[in-house]
Amino acid sequence: MAEPGVAVVIEDDADIRNLVLAVLQQSGFDVHAAGTGKEGVETVRREGAAVVTLDVGLPDIDGYEVLRRIREFSDCYVVMLTARSDELDTLTGLQSGADDYLTKPFRPRELRARISAMQRRPRPSQGPVGNAAEELPATVERAALQPPGMEHNGLVLVPETRTATLRGSELSLTRSEFDLLHELLRSRGTVRTKSDLVRVVRGEYYRDNAYISEADERAIEVHMGNLRRKIGEDPRQPRWLQTVRGVGYRLAPKRLE
Repeated sequence: MAEPGVAVVIEDDADIRNLVLAVLQQSGFDVHAAGTGKEGVETVRREGAAVVTLDVGLPDIDGYEVLRRIREFSDCYVVMLTARSDELDTLTGLQSGADDYLTKPFRPRELRARISAMQRRPRPSQGPVGNAAEELPATVERAALQPPGMEHNGLVLVPETRTATLRGSELSLTRSEFDLLHELLRSRGTVRTKSDLVRVVRGEYYRDNAYISEADERAIEVHMGNLRRKIGEDPRQPRWLQTVRGVGYRLAPKRLE
């Protein structure tokens, strides 16, 4: 079994920093810590982090700016940790490119579960497991190596390689955005509630009794808004993602080109 890799904890509170360090070390990570935003960015760059936990309220630069700088060179998984009660402050992290967030105080077991769920879904840049393509004869066309995708109104998603393209151009999606798009395509027009989609993002398909908060459902709205922006969707005339008011989302009807 592969090692989890490197994790970086960016947190100025020593007690919380030590708690997160212990949780990640117990999960098998090689863990590094930083007490300021600038130090955190350099640590992530230097160590090639796979996972980062990032406090919003840092003493030098806030977590959102730290996240922006990290995203300039890394697609590592980022979990924002915040003590703020304002829901909009919390969700700003998702809009800025975070994969998940937790509000302090949090349970160590929940942090482990969130990170484990993220890592079960590799980044597009990581590609599928193995390197079978390089073992095939050079005469084999690369196009023939591509697994079949899911297509809808010019949008093509390939789950095996975790790639999404729109009219031939590849989309840069976060893990959560990709998973939500995959779920709606897979559902073929069936309405998925916000609670359903929270479980998709959390990786909790079989936990129907899991508590879903209003903040969790609001996070889905933020992810869907980001996804619509990236694919150029007009919510008034949806081509791919249709809102079902008071319920959730579904795939828009197929169009005849």
